[in-house]
Amino acid sequence: MLLRPGPAAAAASPIPVASSSSANHAVAVGVGARSLRYRGVSVGALRSPSPQVLATRWRPRRDTVVRSDVVAGGAAAAAGDSTQALSDLQVASRFRGVCFYLVTAVAAIFLFVAMVAVHPLVLLFDRYRRRAQHYIAKIWATLTISMFYKLEVEGMENLPPNSSPAVYVANHQSFLDIYTLLTLGRCFKFISKTSIFMFPIIGWAMYLLGVIPLRRMDSRSQLDCLKRCVDLVGKGASVFFFPEGTRSRDGKLGVFKRGAFSVATKTGAPVIPITLIGTGKLMPSGMEGILNSGSVKVIIHRPIQGNNAETLCSEARNVIADTLLLHGYGVH
Repeated sequence: MLLRPGPAAAAASPIPVASSSSANHAVAVGVGARSLRYRGVSVGALRSPSPQVLATRWRPRRDTVVRSDVVAGGAAAAAGDSTQALSDLQVASRFRGVCFYLVTAVAAIFLFVAMVAVHPLVLLFDRYRRRAQHYIAKIWATLTISMFYKLEVEGMENLPPNSSPAVYVANHQSFLDIYTLLTLGRCFKFISKTSIFMFPIIGWAMYLLGVIPLRRMDSRSQLDCLKRCVDLVGKGASVFFFPEGTRSRDGKLGVFKRGAFSVATKTGAPVIPITLIGTGKLMPSGMEGILNSGSVKVIIHRPIQGNNAETLCSEARNVIADTLLLHGYGVH
């Protein structure tokens, strides 16, 4: 005999009453499971999702995969475009470098002939300043750089006349520094490695200009060079130094050597600091085969004088360093 529970028993039971067959079916298939709870947990959580729910759940994941493929493909394409653009820039810079040397070589041939023609007169009437030779060199440098980069000069009023000897100093960033400085039209004597004088045309022109040769790592040659500079300044000529001694490899201003400032204190000549900005970006040190696009700025500072080489060195370097820092360059 089966006893059927009454309403009170059904209400007191913590589990809703259902037949065994319907309960099993509800757990397995999910029919009517929304109303079933076991110890506070809905039995509906155990039911299998419908095909529509499965499709809805899986669709975003598939879309995510497809979207990821698209993003990855776009990144790869962007990287390829960037690499291609970089390669094109490198090719363009190399082509500009080749054109630069072709132009300067062709111009040097004709202007060197002019230097040779006037050289006897220069030795007779202007042996130390050599203004005619420097004027030709200015034409050569101006013709060369005007085709490849824009030059801006600030502070021309700070340059003394050619008749007044001075000691010029500047930071050294690039092979283009000499070209840039020659456009100023001042008759200063550079100091250069002896090996450069062996170059055809360019080296010979340097000899006619009166450039001072120097054998690096040779203390006797360095002393002879400084003595010659003192002698030239004493006879009315100007000299030009790169106190860092060599071109900066990282674009930052290096430590200054005191040789130029010793010449200034011994002769009483003023020191003219000059800041070169941009030449290192156009033709970085160690990469003389390329020429990037851009512009160069030359800032000529006020003359400084004194009788202490150490003080002059510090003052000149501080002026140039402050200017470089103002334009975003580093200083050691």
